[in-house]
Amino acid sequence: MNSKSQKSEKVLKGLDRTPQRSFYYASGLDRSDLKKPMIAVVNSWNEIVPGHLHLNELAKQVKAGVWEAGGTPQEFNTIAICDGIAMDHEGMKTPLVSRDIIADSIELMVKGHGFDGMVMLASCDKIVPGMLMAAARLKIPAIMVTGGASLPRGFFHAEGNFKTNPYEMVGRFKQGDISQKELEDFEECTCPGAGSCSQLGTANTMAIAAEGLGMTLPGCGCALAVSPQKARIAKKSGAAILEMIKEERTPEKVMTKSALENALRLSLAVGGSTNMALHLPAVAKELDIELDLIDIDRLSKDTPQISSLGPHFMLDLSRAGGVPALAKTLSHKMHTSCLTANGQTIGAIMDQTEVHDTDVIRPIANAYRKEGSIAVLFGNLAPNGAVVKQTAVDPSMFSFSGPARVFDAEEEAVEAIFNGTVVKGDVVVIRYEGPRGGPGMREMLGATAAVMGMGLGKEVAIVTDGRFSGATRGPAVGHVVPEAAIKGPIAAVKDGDRINIDIPNRTIQMIITPEELANRLRGIKVHKKEERGVLGRYKKLVSQADQGAVLLP
Repeated sequence: MNSKSQKSEKVLKGLDRTPQRSFYYASGLDRSDLKKPMIAVVNSWNEIVPGHLHLNELAKQVKAGVWEAGGTPQEFNTIAICDGIAMDHEGMKTPLVSRDIIADSIELMVKGHGFDGMVMLASCDKIVPGMLMAAARLKIPAIMVTGGASLPRGFFHAEGNFKTNPYEMVGRFKQGDISQKELEDFEECTCPGAGSCSQLGTANTMAIAAEGLGMTLPGCGCALAVSPQKARIAKKSGAAILEMIKEERTPEKVMTKSALENALRLSLAVGGSTNMALHLPAVAKELDIELDLIDIDRLSKDTPQISSLGPHFMLDLSRAGGVPALAKTLSHKMHTSCLTANGQTIGAIMDQTEVHDTDVIRPIANAYRKEGSIAVLFGNLAPNGAVVKQTAVDPSMFSFSGPARVFDAEEEAVEAIFNGTVVKGDVVVIRYEGPRGGPGMREMLGATAAVMGMGLGKEVAIVTDGRFSGATRGPAVGHVVPEAAIKGPIAAVKDGDRINIDIPNRTIQMIITPEELANRLRGIKVHKKEERGVLGRYKKLVSQADQGAVLLP
């Protein structure tokens, strides 16, 4: 394939580009290589994050596919932070911030070097949406290879309960339910190797969403990290980008409003993470498409949960047919004419697949729940909305009322939960953890897991302007907007104030008169956290959670 788009020609063609070509020759390329389309292979590999350990091997497959199809691949890296390692300490301020830095870094590299197309390799929570944001921004042909989930937790251990998470196991140990040996065995075996976490956290939610958007090849979203299927998909993706360049199939032709709704619907149907309510609106903003919390709640009310990665793992979902099989089951609710990266419509892909396990992907008539995973609540505590993963809430907690126990940081709340200060019936309010207040909108997995580990999952609710892990269980209401740092109502809550949460009716109310609320807010002195460097810049520029926590112009 010798046809070239205008972008790399501006960098490499003609007498005046002799200096630019000389730099490429220094890397071992020859004249014939520079006459081919130049393909950026954007890789988030590092040695720290389990979800990324194998991406170098997948990148080799991508580059092989590019070479064979007549392109010239050039690989570069971007950052990737492990939410699991960053969790429950100051490091959790960084992952959401990194999403926009990832998008910026890719934009700079691609624009600076004039690439014709790009293949993006990513796993984990913020990296996939960051790359999708960059693709939307750059408007050159782009395709994604999500790294895939790991083998199921405890895969190499014969005994033990690996359905739970390490934070909950710590709570169980403190309660005396398990021994030190059981905790240590769990610690050593819960992560069985390369790949994103095997349950349906944000990483796998966003992998499903990326395929639902049409930005990957069919089957990519659920194929396991260690599977030969994933390696084949990587190579085919390398070849596909050349065809995309030839056909001028750019991201804005794939990531339409209808495609975003497909991605949301598929993610909601599997019980996906609340973080999709941050990331997909952020991608939409890069495309100048309106997508808000009302859209998400509307789709969730109309999307049955047909798969659950509580009893199952990503391995099971992949075997059952993955995203194409999910889409087929929801076919009458999908926008079937949406174009995907390989040139097929999602409807055509659905027609070529079958559901291989109706226990894993249930028919709509036998759905786990009538609605999808997310409910958006409004009220005087969250005038612009708050988000809860309703599929992770025990039905007995769908309507809950209790006195507030107020904390200005997650660490304070976790300590109070573990030492017994928080008791049955309480509503734990954690504030100053929003996009600006954190800054960085930390995940509150430490707090939610402490509640579950202490046996309070059906007795205590959490409300915060921070956010939650995709794997969070229990009545956890996050993304409260406006946040405390900009004098949102959550800043006015006092210990003992009664808070009513009503998920079916989508409300969250603090029992207080409008006059008293206004008086309290006038008298509040906002807690200010001095931050320098990237967190300081982020704090000044970031929007609220209902706008995707994107950086403002």
